[in-house]
Amino acid sequence: MTTSAASWLPLSPGERAVAIEVLVRGPLSRSEIARRLNLSAGSLTRLTKPLIASGLLIEAAGPEEGTEARQGRPSQPLDIVAGSRNFIGFKITEDRVHGVVTTLRSDIVARHDRPLTTHDPAEVADLLREMTEKFAGTFPDPAGIGIGVGGRVEGRSVVVESAFLGWSDVPLAQLVEERTGLPVVVENDVAALVEAESWFGAGRGLDRFAVLTIGAGIGYGLVLGGSRVPSPEDGRDVGRRWMVNPQGPLTPDGERGSAVSLLTVPSVRYQVRAATGQDATYEEILGRAAAGDPVSARVVDEAARALGVLVAQIANFAMPQKILLAGEGVGLVDVAGRVVEETVLAHRHPLAGPVDLETKVSDFHDWARGAAVLAIQVLVLGSAGAGE
Repeated sequence: MTTSAASWLPLSPGERAVAIEVLVRGPLSRSEIARRLNLSAGSLTRLTKPLIASGLLIEAAGPEEGTEARQGRPSQPLDIVAGSRNFIGFKITEDRVHGVVTTLRSDIVARHDRPLTTHDPAEVADLLREMTEKFAGTFPDPAGIGIGVGGRVEGRSVVVESAFLGWSDVPLAQLVEERTGLPVVVENDVAALVEAESWFGAGRGLDRFAVLTIGAGIGYGLVLGGSRVPSPEDGRDVGRRWMVNPQGPLTPDGERGSAVSLLTVPSVRYQVRAATGQDATYEEILGRAAAGDPVSARVVDEAARALGVLVAQIANFAMPQKILLAGEGVGLVDVAGRVVEETVLAHRHPLAGPVDLETKVSDFHDWARGAAVLAIQVLVLGSAGAGE
């Protein structure tokens, strides 16, 4: 049964908790749901009835373990109809918009990118409308739109500041809603990525989970108790003053010795260019370092040590069960992973447990998927579990 997203709202806190549990971890037997949420059988039945009636939950194929003998007939586990609704996610970069369509479980079923030739907010909103219409031609009646932006966002609607786009106080959600007629959620791109990985990715099922992103800037997000920790610092480049080596190089971005000055893709390229007088792509620099080029190897090793310090600091103070390293700069670990590992160990207590560090080379469609997950959380299940 396909229903409108609006028919799934509002959900009571108990109904929402059940829906989130099944969405993220399902299919689940009723007994497992009750155990996870500390509910009685009667309370669970009361909470699931409206969810099944609305079409948000269904009884999946396959009996619950041990129920047939006890009740004389099989009792089916509960699940989400993942393909019943589709969500659109956009990641806006300085020169391109990356778009995806996802299912209710955030599986990407379509991709479409367009060049961004202007930063005028109205024209950007027009472009998002065109891309939405293209997606809707194949996936009719999308339930909502999520938009990820590098910068500070307030109220999941207004881009307060985005250095990449030159924006200040842009009501992006309103502009896109007016053009598409769909509900729109706007969020800082790192926050959206953290939500997606916490619900459906590397942090699924973990109470304590951290994400560190390396690319044009440094991003950081933390999940505690299974929920993302919101911060006034979301959207600010935390790495500009995150000191890792006070004697480090001076670059155009970030304070001397900061994570930004040592670790970001532009800074790595700048350091090589300053030393050689020649420009090179990030991938070329990594390849040259692996081949033994002394200048590239020095810059890459410095970046790897900076990364090791960051990972150790996160592990020491946040004590996450896992740290996910994501972004277009994580190829650094493939070339200088040994340096990263040695630096982490040097900045941890000798008896400390090993750091579970997972790397994920993320393209911009992963960031767009993160925005779609925000739309899933807010537009289908309400704000609970979405970092608020």
